[in-house]
Amino acid sequence: MAGSRKLSWIELSRSALAGNIQSLAALAPGKILAISVKGNAYGHGLKEIVDMVVDNDAVGYLTVHSVEEGAQCRAAGWKKNILILGPVLLDDTDAVFEYDLEPAVFNREFLQRLGELGEKHGRQIKTHIKLETGTNRQGLSEEELPSIAEIYRKFESLQKPYAAYTHFANIEDTTSHGYAEHQLKLFKQMVKKLEALRVKPTIRHTASSAATILFKKTHFEMVRPGISVYGHWPSKETYVSYRLRGGENSIFTPVLAWKARITQLKSLPPDAFIGYGCTYRTTSATRLGILPVGYYDGYSRALSNQAYVLVQGKRAPVRGRICMDITMIDVTDIRDVNLEAEAVLIGQSHSETVSAEQLAGWANSINYEVLARLSGQLPRQIVA
Repeated sequence: MAGSRKLSWIELSRSALAGNIQSLAALAPGKILAISVKGNAYGHGLKEIVDMVVDNDAVGYLTVHSVEEGAQCRAAGWKKNILILGPVLLDDTDAVFEYDLEPAVFNREFLQRLGELGEKHGRQIKTHIKLETGTNRQGLSEEELPSIAEIYRKFESLQKPYAAYTHFANIEDTTSHGYAEHQLKLFKQMVKKLEALRVKPTIRHTASSAATILFKKTHFEMVRPGISVYGHWPSKETYVSYRLRGGENSIFTPVLAWKARITQLKSLPPDAFIGYGCTYRTTSATRLGILPVGYYDGYSRALSNQAYVLVQGKRAPVRGRICMDITMIDVTDIRDVNLEAEAVLIGQSHSETVSAEQLAGWANSINYEVLARLSGQLPRQIVA
């Protein structure tokens, strides 16, 4: 396509990503670092993130949600370990072997199928048994472990789980971590039961971003941070807990910035309505900028009449309802704004910043959702 400039695009900082990984490795020295790239790398772009970490010796694993994401990582050049955290349909089990993936195990039928195919292919398969400790999503209860152990012992290709792991339900949304302590105790109890059943795992992992940051006793042999890899704190509570323990303020830097061009400028008189539903009415002469982004791109409709973007380092409020692919902003008080001027939806402009956390607050959501919902069709470019 002619021309190199885009209507809207995402920039990804290579140096910020490398710095975040270095910080996480320092928080868990000597542990295997498994970074999460599920959900299109939390909206950052799976291919682009893999490209930036493929030669980073600190990263030993990628974690994904699906076989499809695992295959994309292989296509992007990742040759090291890949853990699938989500389900694999029984008919897709062959793909685990095809792409050399390490699946989570949380039901008997899938484990049986893995064992049968492992024997057929004559290959050992690394599995990660998911232990249910109180989140009550995916996972095996303590009562189910004997029947699972029986399948492990049955197949030479399985032998035993390579890893046992769990996921904390309430470690980042609170400064009181009693429930996480309960889950950790139950996890250790269940691992001991696996040992008694003669299927002792080689490694253990429980640490999400918050646990990696706050609790060394959750690190075991591997940690698997997610949103912190991309420069964001899992929650305000995690940040407060870390700072109260004397932690440094600047260990993470956001990797992503989202920008767009102003594609029309128009002058409106007082008492003019803006957008669908006539939800905003001008009170004075107004200069309006039109951005070619909307809720299809991941700019939530909940931000209507709530958010602002940055133009020339100044705040330009969103006016009217956000449309499927158009957003209107007020640039009345910003001097010398020209057609195709740059607007920053997430990121920094001069000394001003608009963050994913701010967008989440305005939309009554969380930073995870703001980032993960960014359209995969937005062009992404890697910058220094």
